Amino acid sequence: MATTKKAPAKAAAVAAPVAAEPAVAAAKKRTPNAAFMKPLTPSAELAAVVGAAPLPRTEIISKLWVYIKANNLQDAANKRNINADAKLKKVFGKPQVSMFEMAGLIGKHVK
Repeated sequence: MATTKKAPAKAAAVAAPVAAEPAVAAAKKRTPNAAFMKPLTPSAELAAVVGAAPLPRTEIISKLWVYIKANNLQDAANKRNINADAKLKKVFGKPQVSMFEMAGLIGKHVK
């Protein structure tokens, strides 16, 4: 039968307690990167999918995903791939792209 050893009791700290620093770092929220929040004007090809109004890059990607899911354009075998329909083929330039290269291809269609 195995016996377990107990850890030796630690001596209680006798020193005066140190004043606790305020948790400023934990409470501080991240500020969004200004480059991502800058409204960009989509090209005519991209505007057919997300609209013509200037949008931040993050909103453009969000609207693209709404369009992709609404039209069932994700590949059934590999959900990371997007099968382009006629509108997206003009934006992507090829019939299928991975979700990781999508943001890079969108960069060519915004000003």
